[in-house]
Amino acid sequence: MNPALSDPAWREREYSPSSAIGGNYAPHIARYVQDSATARESIPLQADRRYGDAPRALIDFFPAPKQQSVTGLLVFIHGGYWQELSKNESCFLAPAWHEAGFAHAVIGYTLAPSATLPQIVDECVAALNWLKAQATSLGFDQDRIVVAGSSAGAYLAAACATRVSLKGIVPISGIFDVAPLIGTSINVALRLNPVNAAALNLMTTTSQLAPSVVAYGEIETSEFKRQSRSFAALLNERGVNCECFEIPQRNHFDVVHELSDNGTRLFAATFQLFNR
Repeated sequence: MNPALSDPAWREREYSPSSAIGGNYAPHIARYVQDSATARESIPLQADRRYGDAPRALIDFFPAPKQQSVTGLLVFIHGGYWQELSKNESCFLAPAWHEAGFAHAVIGYTLAPSATLPQIVDECVAALNWLKAQATSLGFDQDRIVVAGSSAGAYLAAACATRVSLKGIVPISGIFDVAPLIGTSINVALRLNPVNAAALNLMTTTSQLAPSVVAYGEIETSEFKRQSRSFAALLNERGVNCECFEIPQRNHFDVVHELSDNGTRLFAATFQLFNR
């Protein structure tokens, strides 16, 4: 274990994604908003499909283009340390995957502190089960679902895979062991403690794991890189198909855009998950 993990100031910096880019991530959020608005205006959308009772328990669903064969579904779960953002500014992957012939869904969920992390995982599991139940009417194959997530959403994608049968997952710049967040400002809303953090640690799970594409940006803190590499190593140790790579010249906030460009390695690797 890195002895620096015992230093709260070090953990505060290492688990602050914006520290690797000088602290200002507002332009990246602005791009999420703009690109998502463009997606909503340019592609057929079934907005705010309700999967649960909570106000944010909603899904934005983008049907696949009309075609003869039943297609797969790419699901995206947004980040924001489980306490920021929403599905509304997280629809930016839809155009590229629509063009590739896939359906796309973006999951909304209750944010901390209004929900605990286990409750947020439960909501995302419920969303995936709702999508599976609606697969025929929505026009996709329930056995061809890949779930991608960025940052906190990467954790949620991986956690869901331990409880829902998925074709694969794409955790991007994720956290899989949440214990280092204890003692940081991030934990004020999350209310993690050693006991519940241990229970939430995906690095020690004995549950099922899904074939994965694990990716992260070159311009990230050492801890975000380590967490992704460690999770990929766990998958390999368990004999689960996993591809893990660093994406040059990308940071924690813009690396996800690699999944909206059909010419990138991340897009191609995700596409291949549907065919395994």
